[in-house]
Amino acid sequence: MERTTAAMLRIGAWCVNPAGQISRDGEIARVEVRTMRLLLCLAEHSGELVSIDDLLTQVWPDVKVAPDSVYQAVASLRRLLGDDPKQPTYIETVPRLGYRMIATVSPWADQPIKQTGAEVNSPRPRFRAGFTLAAAAALCFALVVAFLLYGKVANNHNSASAAVPPQPQQSIAVLPFLDLTDDMNQEPFADGMTEELIDKLSKIPGLRVPPPTSSFYFKGKLWPRSHGTPQITIADIAKTLGVVYVLDGSIRKSAATLRVDARLIRADNGYIVWSETYDRPFDDILMVQDDIAGEVTKALRASIEARPDH
Repeated sequence: MERTTAAMLRIGAWCVNPAGQISRDGEIARVEVRTMRLLLCLAEHSGELVSIDDLLTQVWPDVKVAPDSVYQAVASLRRLLGDDPKQPTYIETVPRLGYRMIATVSPWADQPIKQTGAEVNSPRPRFRAGFTLAAAAALCFALVVAFLLYGKVANNHNSASAAVPPQPQQSIAVLPFLDLTDDMNQEPFADGMTEELIDKLSKIPGLRVPPPTSSFYFKGKLWPRSHGTPQITIADIAKTLGVVYVLDGSIRKSAATLRVDARLIRADNGYIVWSETYDRPFDDILMVQDDIAGEVTKALRASIEARPDH
């Protein structure tokens, strides 16, 4: 693997910088070290089946992990690439055997990509499309709520600015949880925790929750941990997604114990209205995700519903 890490690659429509980022049509996404190893491993064997055992050996050579780590890393990589596992254009699943890179892989030529054939018809990254649809849906929903609650739209002839409809109180966005483990090798778990929380919160009647595509659009962009410009704040994200509350958190690991921190923030004033820490044995990561997501959801539901709408 080391021999491939110096060269820039073109994988499908993406420019891949092995130093830790991918870019396409002006969109730039940071890639965690092991997720990049996974991408490079599949790219190095483009068109070939790479078994789960081979991926474990090449991507996690210095640590013992279960096959679940591969599954979650592939899911995280597909999100970054905008790939659909049911109709893949990048990574194909070979049931019970492993994965195959089916996108075209070649050295990057430092020139704009000329899309032809399948690339022209390949879908745009899902996080961009999901973000656009979610933002439009949030705006439409807010306008409808404003109309129904107040019966009319404010019309002020003495002001040049338009009235901004209030955000529904029962609305929350879940930001991607941060991997703060010593080896920084649990990003797939953190992403899985984020998706579990979004799924469980979206099932609460009356609670508006933007989908994962919208939340993951902001991954790595939140100030002060962002590595570029512009610097995006909690308030910016809440305004864009049309929510009042934002949930974020992090994961840490010590020996066989996993610690998940979660906090609920009122976006308009930046105050933390609820926070909690959960310690669980790191023996079954899927069960840990489900367990903690359930606990967080119950606590958030009680916290949000206890606040009067005003």
